[in-house]
Amino acid sequence: MKKYNVYAIGNALVDMEFAIDDDFLTKQGIDKGVMTLVDKNQQQSLYDALAGHSGKMASGGSAANTIIGVSHFGGNAFYSCKVANDPAGDFYVQDLVAAGVDTNLHRQREDGVSGKCIVLITPDAERTMQTYLGISETVSEAELQEQAITHSDYCYLEGYLVTSDSGRAAAIKARKIAEKAGVKTALTFSDPNMVKFFKDGLQEMLGDKVDLLFCNEEEALTWTGADDIEAAAEELKQICSSYAITLGEHGSLVFDGSTQHRIAATPVQAVDSNGAGDLFAGAFLYGLTHGYDYVKSAELASRAAGLLVTQFGPRLKIDQYKSLLN
Repeated sequence: MKKYNVYAIGNALVDMEFAIDDDFLTKQGIDKGVMTLVDKNQQQSLYDALAGHSGKMASGGSAANTIIGVSHFGGNAFYSCKVANDPAGDFYVQDLVAAGVDTNLHRQREDGVSGKCIVLITPDAERTMQTYLGISETVSEAELQEQAITHSDYCYLEGYLVTSDSGRAAAIKARKIAEKAGVKTALTFSDPNMVKFFKDGLQEMLGDKVDLLFCNEEEALTWTGADDIEAAAEELKQICSSYAITLGEHGSLVFDGSTQHRIAATPVQAVDSNGAGDLFAGAFLYGLTHGYDYVKSAELASRAAGLLVTQFGPRLKIDQYKSLLN
């Protein structure tokens, strides 16, 4: 039995989440429903514009949300990332450790500014993100823990790493270490903008093929250029041995390597979609590494994501993870 169910590498970001209306996005000239990279000054002016709104803070980054999900369900998880020797970095490390996740962050941290993400939630539950990567932009092969990778069931790569040369190189190296050790590989496209603007880099991260791909409907259609999700799903088989495509209120489409299954969504009243795709991946990976087949894993993932979108913030409460397993 391996020491870890999932090893992941990704951007470490402290999330600040705010509920706003669509007018706010329009006034600020912000593209809705996607992640946009901004510089420090742009993010500060957005913070200033949000004065009077109360925010909720959590350690974030897509792969971190996934890996924390794996851990809260009862899995063993390791997360490689980079934060600075600053208060946000301290908060991040404490939050990861409290979630039971092993990490590379116990070494001396560099001076600098930890990455932060402003998450804006509109009344339709859509999440829009403005991200300043800070020191996370320099995440590199130095953050990799080879022994942790080789002692894992899955090595999970965050698509957002594609925006940084050193981050992309680290993801590629992690995949190669995993492949050589017979560890299964998984990758998430992370965001439609990653597929739209960084497709070549994502192709490098994928290599010949990953064992498991996570994406949503928009990302699948953008990657393939297909007109419908069935055609896109068929084409995705060229880059992965199996996949899980989330379709929002229409559930998900999963391919286990031989058969495609359509999984229904639980009808819910959504208030906040932040972290839903990340938790879907976390629950799915927990399932696959704990004896579930693809259908049972996807059903757990669907229930978890469905519960998460009914409340504010990117995490479930501790007892909710346990209740989903019962």
